[in-house]
Parts: sequence; C-alpha cells; structure tokens
Amino acid sequence: MYYPEELVEEVRSRNDIVDVISGYVKLKRQGNSYVGLCPFHNEKSPSFSVSQDKQVYYCFGCGAGGNVFTFLKEYENYSFPEALQVLAQRCGMELPREEYSPEAKRQADRKSLLLQIHKEAAVHYYQLLKQEGGRQAWEYLRGRGLSQETIRRFGLGYSSKYSNELYQFLKKKAYSDELLKESGLIQMDEQRGAYDKFWNRVMFPIMDRNHRVIGFGGRVMGDAKPKYLNSPETPLFDKSRNLYGLNLAKSSRKSNMIICEGYMDVIALHQAGFSQAVASLGTALTEQQCLLLKRYTNEVLITYDSDEAGTKAALRAIPLLKEAGLSARVINMKPYKDPDEFIKNLGVEAFQERMDQASSSFLFEVEVLERSYDLGDPARKTEFFEETARKLLAFTEELERNNYIEAIAKQYGIGYQTLKQLVERRGMALGGVPPVSRPRQSAGRKKERPDGLENAQRLICTWLISDEGMAAAIRRYLKPEEFTEGIYRQVAEKLYEQLDHGSCNPAAVISHFTDTEEQRQVAAMFHTSLKQEGTRAETEKALQEAIRRVKQNSLAAAIEQLDSADMAGLQRLVAKKRELERLHISLD
Repeated sequence: MYYPEELVEEVRSRNDIVDVISGYVKLKRQGNSYVGLCPFHNEKSPSFSVSQDKQVYYCFGCGAGGNVFTFLKEYENYSFPEALQVLAQRCGMELPREEYSPEAKRQADRKSLLLQIHKEAAVHYYQLLKQEGGRQAWEYLRGRGLSQETIRRFGLGYSSKYSNELYQFLKKKAYSDELLKESGLIQMDEQRGAYDKFWNRVMFPIMDRNHRVIGFGGRVMGDAKPKYLNSPETPLFDKSRNLYGLNLAKSSRKSNMIICEGYMDVIALHQAGFSQAVASLGTALTEQQCLLLKRYTNEVLITYDSDEAGTKAALRAIPLLKEAGLSARVINMKPYKDPDEFIKNLGVEAFQERMDQASSSFLFEVEVLERSYDLGDPARKTEFFEETARKLLAFTEELERNNYIEAIAKQYGIGYQTLKQLVERRGMALGGVPPVSRPRQSAGRKKERPDGLENAQRLICTWLISDEGMAAAIRRYLKPEEFTEGIYRQVAEKLYEQLDHGSCNPAAVISHFTDTEEQRQVAAMFHTSLKQEGTRAETEKALQEAIRRVKQNSLAAAIEQLDSADMAGLQRLVAKKRELERLHISLD
C-alpha cells in the first residue's frame, strides 16, 4: 500500500531515534551525539553514533547508517511497511487501511481466521504438554536435553492420543468444519468423519518470520509411522517458502546462517547459543528458501547429517545457494551424525571450532568427488585430477581460480603449476576459459579518478546541513541541477527544497531513498565532522574550489551533450565558462 510522504514523515518525527535505538543498544551521551557498540558488527570500542539533532545514525566501523526506519529494517529485517506499522503503533498513530475488493476482503478475513485457528491450536498443544496426558512427551523433550525455557521459547507442545481431541476443542470455539478442514489441522472423510491430523505427537509450531503460527511438525510418541509429520500445503503454509526457526534466527545479528535438516537440530543449536540456525521443512532446500536466506545473510553454513543422505542433500543445496548469491561452507560433523548429537558429546566450543574450520562448498565437493576414486591407483588418480580440473573451470575470475588451484594442490600433494597447466589445457580443449591475458598499461599514463568531483559534491551537501552561512553562499552560487552524481543531486534537491521552507531535516532526506546502500551513503554524509579551523579566507577558498569543480563538470557535461548546430546554446555555455573563470566566493 502507498503511504503519502507527509504521513511517513509524521510517523518518523513522532519517534525520536535515540529513544527507539536505546531499546536495542546501550547508548551514552558524548557531546552532541550518543554512542554505543554497533549492533550490526562485533566491536569492543563504540563506533556507533546516533544524532538526536539530525535524527540519523551512523557506524564509523561498518558503515551502517540511516534514519529510524532504516534501523528497524536492518535490525529486525522488516520491510518498510512493517517498520512504518511498528513505529506508528509505538506513537499511537493509526495508519489508513487499504481498500479491498469484496473478494480480496473475503480472502484476507479467511486468512486471519486460519491464523487464529493455528494460534489457538499452538496454545492448546503447549498446555497439553504440561498436563498428565503429556508426561511422555515432556519426558522425551527433557531427555533430549531441552530446558524449560527452550521448550517455552519454541512453543513446543503435545497432541493428545485421542484422534479427535483438537477437533472437539476447536468446534467449541465455533469454527466451521469447512474452515477447520482448510486449516490442514483437521481431516474429514465419510467413514471416519472429522479427525485430527496430528495425535500422540510432540508438536513443533512452525512460524513465519513475523512469529505467526502457520503450520506444525509432529514427532510421534511410539513406533508409528511416519516418525515426523508436517502440516499439508494450505493458504498459510507453503513449506518450500518457509524455514523453521527463521522468526528467531533473523534477529541473531550473526554474520552467517546455519542450515540444518531437522527441528531438533535447530532447537539444540539455539539452546547452545547458535541462534542463527534454521531448517528446511521436510524437503530438500528450495530456490525460494535460498532467496529467503539471502534477505538476512551473505553466508550459509551447512550442517546436514554426515551420512550419505546428508551429503547428497548438501551437494544439491550448494548450487542453489550460489545461484541466490550466497557463499556456502560445510561443517564436518564426524564422528557424529548431526549438530544435536555433536554438541551433546563434544560441547559448544568444539562445535564453534568446526564452524570456524568449515570447508568451502567447492572444497567439500572435491572431497566428496575423491570418494569415487582410488587415489592409490595411478590411472584413477589421474582421472580424479582431470575431473577436478574440469570443476575448477567454473571459476571465471583468474585470481579465485588460482587460489583454489593452490588449495587443492596443497591438499592432494600435486604441484601448483602442474595442476594449473592441467586446468588451462582442459579449458582450451573444452572451449572453456583460456589463460587470462593482462592488458598492458601505457607507461606514464594514469586514468584520472573522479574522486575529486565526488568529494566536492559530498562536501557541499555536508556544508548545507552543517553551517547556515555556508549553506546561504552555496545556494547563491550553485543550483541543484549542477550536481552530476545521482545521489548527490537528489540530496541537494531535497535540502534546497527544505531550506527554501526555512528548515533542514536530514532524516527526511534519508526517507526519500529506498535502497539501503544509498541510505548508508547519505547517513555517512550527514555524519561527517567538519573541522572549523583556519581563517575566513581559507574557508572561502575551500568553498570556492568545491563549487568551481562542480560547476566546471556541469558545464563540461552540458557542452558534450550540446547539438553541434546549436550556436546560440554554445554561446551561452561559453559565456557561463567565462563567468566561472571570474567567480569569487564570499561568505558575506
């Protein structure tokens, strides 16, 4: 839904950024700002700064920055509408509701009822676990080493041994049979009538990233089959698009995510302090799940079971993770099967060591490939290196390819140059990647970098919000359209517009940008500390140099785009160029 800029700004202005961030970070006043340890990267000395005057934050360590909306989006992984809704509720504002068509309203109402049914069921299962009938399930969970706090945090429960107990409970809540069937929690047929999908099982509520129960997994108590059972596909639950534990893992603030096979692995890892663990839901990892992971991290650690099935699952997952833009490493669980078993036997520190030593996905693939060859047989060993060379051709960047050639040569005792030549011959034979030729640079010539122009535009934007006298002079001599770099031009346009109305609101400027990286750049601009040292003449000289550079570049761009037949336009630009040569900036 579209929200007017005025409404967004009102919500932002009613939520003081220091008050909001203080709920997540311990801040201490330092001069005109507040400082604390950055919540977006690990640090021991505070480099995270929050400006109450400007209503923006910036970390001088990792570059994270923005306004109060950016913070919630980054910290809580909210979308902008979600962040807006949270902040509106925080300050007691009610946002306008989207106008639904009759059919859309019917579907929204139905989804709301299905969510309500799942919430009622989750609470009911949790209560049954603590009753006498749930003793076996409770002892099972405690026997697996789970604390009462972990059981509560994950909302674990128990479904009664009576096959229609949940149905009877929900019918008393006045839900229709049609709705209960659609929820996937109740099944119906002509012979048995209505009966529960889950009974006599330990129950694992499956939540979406907003902590709403959308389905369940159940582990049977006894020898019945299947051992694990998941909710069917419903309007709420699509197992290919959700990950178990993501509602908790998304706020872990860790540098990676751990992907597991099962519920208990996720729960055991969270209890051990590895709160970034998630699991796919009874299926192999999907493309949609990888894209979901990409929203929260750039690196995934795979901890699938160490048996043959787990190895195959890891090999299937690696290309999907790469396609989603994620780097992947594989944790070695041996001699144990899974993370839960490993931690119980060797402890948390040993698991952290295995995480630190995790193999890159490519080296893991080569290690698995090695199992198919008898390296004691010279012919088979040659075949192994031939196949490895073919796999190395997947790296199109020469530096990365050579790094992996070096790692494999060291691991398998083959000369670096020998393996490198094999890769190049293999590439040429397959019409693949030939050796990369390096273009020669012309002696004595260096391409001029645009840093000076970019720095001039950045400096001028910073002056606009930091010094009234400088801002007045800048606006006399420079127009927003003379900024050529996109982000600086947009910032200048917004600041000129604000100054025309007698105000300066950096946080509102940040709201204009939707891209997180652009918000960081603008926040960095607004957090630049300008030294007020030097004489007035030196200040005027610095200002003149910056403005002259921007205007010169703007004129050059205009001349380049001018139609060669436009003599009048050319004369105007030549006149402007002469004016620029005589330009003298004064702060008076």
